[in-house]
This record gives sequence, C-alpha cells and structure tokens, in this order.
Amino acid sequence: MSVPSRMPVMFIGHGSPMNALEHNRFTASWQALGQRFPAPRAILMISAHWMTQGLALTAMAEPRTIHDFGGFPAELFAARYPAPGDPLLAQQIAEQLAPFVRPAAVTLDQEWGLDHGAWSVLLPMYPAAQIPVLQLSLDMTQPAAWHFALGKQLAALRDQGILLMGSGNVVHNLRRLVMQDAGYDWAQQFENTVEQAILRRDWDALIHYEQHGNPALWSIPTSEHYLPLLSILGAIADDDALEIVNQGVTMGAISMLSLIAVTAKAD
Repeated sequence: MSVPSRMPVMFIGHGSPMNALEHNRFTASWQALGQRFPAPRAILMISAHWMTQGLALTAMAEPRTIHDFGGFPAELFAARYPAPGDPLLAQQIAEQLAPFVRPAAVTLDQEWGLDHGAWSVLLPMYPAAQIPVLQLSLDMTQPAAWHFALGKQLAALRDQGILLMGSGNVVHNLRRLVMQDAGYDWAQQFENTVEQAILRRDWDALIHYEQHGNPALWSIPTSEHYLPLLSILGAIADDDALEIVNQGVTMGAISMLSLIAVTAKAD
C-alpha cells in the first residue's frame, strides 16, 4: 500500500447511532476504509451534531464520548471511544483558520468531546481508538457557501497527514421516518441528484441546494446534517478521484450516501 502524497477526504452518511454496534453493509464499508489507507497523523471531524455560533475546535487531551441521543439500548450508552485529542494541533489549526474567521477567532473548546456523529463512524473504522481526533463545530450563523469555503481553508491539512472527515446525512428528515429499509421517492430523487452533482463536480448545484425544489427542501428541513458535506467538497483537489462508497435511503428519509476523494496516483 503506497503512502498517499496527501490524505484523502471523506464524507460519511452516519445514519442511526446503532451503526456503531451493528454489522451491516454500511459499517462494512467504513471498516474497509479504515484498512484501505495508511493511518493518518490525526483526524479532523466535522459532525452534524455540534452546532455553535462561531467556530469551535476541541482542544483537550482526552475528549469524552458523548451519548447525545435517547431511546436506544443500554449497550449503546455503554460504548466508549477513548481516542486521544491533540491540543497542540488544535492550536495550530486555529491559527491557520484565524484569517478566515476574522474578526472572530476559533474557540479552543475544553468541554465538548466526540458526539455520536463522530464516534459511531470511527468505532467501526478505527476500532483501536489510537489516532488523535479533533472535532470542528458547525458555525450555524454562516451560509452554505461559507461552509464550502471553510473546506478550502482546511485542504492544506491533508498534506500534513490529517484525515478530513465529515459526518452527516444528505437526506435527514426525522419527522418522516418509517421502519422500512427503503426511501420515499423524493428522498431517493434528491440523493440521486446530489450523487450526480458530486461526480460531475457541480459544486454550485450542491451549495445552492434549494434550487432543486421540494425534494431538496423535504430532504433538508434543517441544514446541520448537510453542511458537513459542503466542507468536505471544499477540500477536494482538482486531481482527486471521487468515489461513492455508500448509497441508499433507509427508514424512508435517511440517506447513507458517502464519498471519498483521494489523489488519483496514490490509491
């Protein structure tokens, strides 16, 4: 396995928190991704589940495992992902982002930790929990285009051995959930629209998702599960190869669409 000249970037449709413990086609693909590339120096995770006003970055040595959900089995609440943090790296990333976020600054957070958008994916992917993980928040005061531009600012970290990962869902409408392994027609339509736009690198069509009408509006009633995708797309280089690694709508209105971008000559 050759060492990539830059680390890949990934967007993972994380779906139910139970994926942290279950073995299915989605978690099998996450496990395969963890084995496919050399271990990164660190992981910078952008999860749908940490929303802030202004940008924040975890900067503690030992981030806690956050069980930010309810109504699931006790074994899920007992799960832990004891990956280390990296306070020095957090400081370096905050300094790198400072010109982008001015006049504000990146908050170096000592309280958050790793929410289930992060650890439910990382547990199957990197079960040893030895790679330092930093989590970057979603600044909900900013528009979609800003989140894409943030990804461009983060792209240089790939050359420093840092894996950039977003965790969310392209379609995420909890009010329309049904207990079936299939999706509404509008949900499947929007997932297909997003997939095709990614493959043809039509970033504007993804930033301005509202232009796709009701399928987009029903798929994204709130933006927090979609925004991590935009930051990952912003970090994609012109010479990256794009690959869809998961797709399909479950429970009526949850898309598991996932992608990686990797320097074409490296894989």
